[in-house]
Amino acid sequence: MKTSYLGLLSAALFLTAPAVQAQTKPTPKPASKATTTAKPAAAPAAPATPKETPPPGGTPRDFALPAKEEFELPNGLSAKLVPYGQVPKVTMMVAIQAGNVHEAPDQVGIADVLGKLMNEGTATLNATQLADKVARMGGSLNISVGQDQTMLWASCLSEYAPELATLLAEVVQRPALPASELPRIKTDFKRQMNLARAQPSMQARQKFVASLYGNHPYGRPLPTDAAIDALTLEQVKAFYQNQYGAQRTSVYVAGKFDKDALRQAITKSWSEWAKGPVPRIEIAKAQIRPDIQTLDRPSAPQSTLMIGMPVVDPSHPDYVKLRVMNSLLGGSFGSRITRNIREDKGYTYSPYSNIETHYRAGNWTQNADVTTQETGNSLKEIMYEIERLQKTPPTAEELKGIQNYESGLFVLRNSTPGGIISQLNNLDLHDLPDSYLTEQVKNINAVTPQQVSETARKYVRPEAMTIVVVGDKKIIDPQIKKFKDSRKKAL
Repeated sequence: MKTSYLGLLSAALFLTAPAVQAQTKPTPKPASKATTTAKPAAAPAAPATPKETPPPGGTPRDFALPAKEEFELPNGLSAKLVPYGQVPKVTMMVAIQAGNVHEAPDQVGIADVLGKLMNEGTATLNATQLADKVARMGGSLNISVGQDQTMLWASCLSEYAPELATLLAEVVQRPALPASELPRIKTDFKRQMNLARAQPSMQARQKFVASLYGNHPYGRPLPTDAAIDALTLEQVKAFYQNQYGAQRTSVYVAGKFDKDALRQAITKSWSEWAKGPVPRIEIAKAQIRPDIQTLDRPSAPQSTLMIGMPVVDPSHPDYVKLRVMNSLLGGSFGSRITRNIREDKGYTYSPYSNIETHYRAGNWTQNADVTTQETGNSLKEIMYEIERLQKTPPTAEELKGIQNYESGLFVLRNSTPGGIISQLNNLDLHDLPDSYLTEQVKNINAVTPQQVSETARKYVRPEAMTIVVVGDKKIIDPQIKKFKDSRKKAL
């Protein structure tokens, strides 16, 4: 069960964001006492070497998607092979459209249990033998379960690519699902969920998604110990039978490999698998719920804030503009909200905003852990920055820095075989054309200052925000009341 986190690529930002130099006054030295012996005057300081203006950045170039071979088997399984780079290694991913969104209300977490059991071997290999076989190929295997998909990530030396493709087919199509391992897996899963629930950021998130998505699977809480204990092996097997199949599966390969041999291995090892269910994700209809909710965390030195509302997904024409606006407002290390409540005010160390996307659904959030005594002021400053952006477009210089940052991130995401695979899977999950990738740099840099303000007015509206605060209620409640009163006066 994945949680979305935003990784701040500081190095990329400092290379691309507009430079701001802090200027400090020298600390005056105390006057020395008078002496009878006069000291010689200090030699005049040599003039400082003028700083050189850094060279202008290059013109952003559109991403050229590497030539790929695509094919589909008669049972509906699709495959994409992308020759990439000269390093003799291969990265593979099998993406199965079967995740937490497909769980029944009384079986929350069953997709995770199935994913963990798939690590325990196949009909012909136990867990140790499976791990040894992958290791002998010079590679690794990892199975992760997300809200919309279950993904098997694997790598190996190039010469073993056909063998790895065959092995992944065995792991998916003939999992052992040993009953003897189920108690241990349940115990580990309960420990993970309890650790997650203890985190204030997860507590805030659970409140937030419940408000936006209600009874939809995206809004469900983490499974309890009792719910995990109630899951049976028969239910796990039924989930596999009902949700797994060739029509919901895609195989992606990137790296250096023998194309003909790999295609033959994929065709041979996956062709006999049953079609299974057709692809289906229940589209979430997120609700706008203007509200401030609090969770008590007695004696907490910080308050955890999560502020946001529903927005569009990558298939919408406004999505690229929304991304640029988010990066400028709170989604980058040089963003306005970060400069305000981190650099200027010192209320928090690592605030960030992000856009979480699902199939035909999404939400924008601003997140921050702030000093408890500054909870109300932090909320006030976040709203101030949102409304300032709504009223006044950014300067061309500020926007260009953000566009360089977003363009740079896009290049970084496509600089590895795994990155290319992730992008291709994203296209397939959201039913997007290749032009979404190949024209993205151009579209990022086509956003105007006026469109940034328009996008903020349309999608990031303080009066429509769901606000969740986790903190010491006896300290934060008076601040939140004051904040509410100030918002009423402003409206």
